[in-house]
Amino acid sequence: MMKELQTRKTELKDISEEAKEKRNQLNAEASKYAAERNELNNKTKDLILVAQDLKVKRDEVNVNVSKYKDLRDTTNARANELFAKADGLKKDSSLDGPSIKEIRKQIDALEFQQQTSVMSPKKEKELVTKIKELELEYSEKKKSLDNNSELKEILDQAQVIRDEASEYHAQLSVYAEQAQVFHEQMIAAFKDADRVRAESDVAHKNFIRAQEAADEQHKVFIEAQKEIREIDKETGKSKKKDKDSKSKQDKEELEKDAQGIMDKFKDGGKLTMEDLMALQRSKY
Repeated sequence: MMKELQTRKTELKDISEEAKEKRNQLNAEASKYAAERNELNNKTKDLILVAQDLKVKRDEVNVNVSKYKDLRDTTNARANELFAKADGLKKDSSLDGPSIKEIRKQIDALEFQQQTSVMSPKKEKELVTKIKELELEYSEKKKSLDNNSELKEILDQAQVIRDEASEYHAQLSVYAEQAQVFHEQMIAAFKDADRVRAESDVAHKNFIRAQEAADEQHKVFIEAQKEIREIDKETGKSKKKDKDSKSKQDKEELEKDAQGIMDKFKDGGKLTMEDLMALQRSKY
């Protein structure tokens, strides 16, 4: 029985040491994944802060976008009212049709074509004729417009307002482009945060897996240690029992020897020093 217990104790020691080693390795692995997870979580927080800061900047710029959009639209509406009023006066004065500005653009485009393009004499003649017609129309409209002070004043005023609206639109475009840049950077930062968060989730799952495996090995270690203590306890009981049994046997032998010495003494025999010491050790 004692031999079987010692054999089992040796097996349990091996199991305990192996479980302890695996547990420590798994705990180290869990710590590594925990550190990785924490680092990724901090990185995620930093990216979210960057994204939120970009969102604030975008929204601040969009305030100016809305401001200049309203100014542009309001100013364009005023210009349109004046141009509509001018169109009415043009019809009354037979000045409707393309504006002087549009006619001038057509003339400039045709003259550029004449100077830069290679064409047949017939085609060039047609082009020259068209230019002359437009120049005549331009001249007549300009003369009529110059003679119509009310129309000229309205058109001049409308053009000033339209130019003002164009300036507002230019400002709007600058702020809109800036807002778009902030928006794209914000989206990129949020996407990076999502990507890093996903990596953090993987690290956390690995941490949980390693931690649970370490806990299982710790349970094996604890159970083995518990059983070893039980074997030691059982072995101790057995040793005590053997010791008690031997002590009883020795005592019985001592009493037997003492009884013989006493019988010898009663029969008139002489006692030696060894006999006296033996009697002293016994109940006599």
